[in-house]
Amino acid sequence: MNTQHEFLKVLEVAEELRIARSRAYEMVANGTIPAVKIGRSVRVSRKELEGWLEEQRYLNAAQQ
Repeated sequence: MNTQHEFLKVLEVAEELRIARSRAYEMVANGTIPAVKIGRSVRVSRKELEGWLEEQRYLNAAQQ
C-alpha cells in the first residue's frame, strides 16, 4: 500500500527530486522550494512542490 502524505519531510523532497539531502535543505532554507515550519519541523506541501516544479518547467522552456 502506497500512502502519499500531503506534507513531505525535506528528506522525502530530496528523494522525490533525486537530489542530495543537503541541496534540498539549502533550497528550502533560501526559499527556492516553498515550505512551512511547524514547531521545529519543516514540511513541504506536495501540492506546492508540484506547482513549483511546473513553474520551473515553464521558466526553463521560456529561457531556451
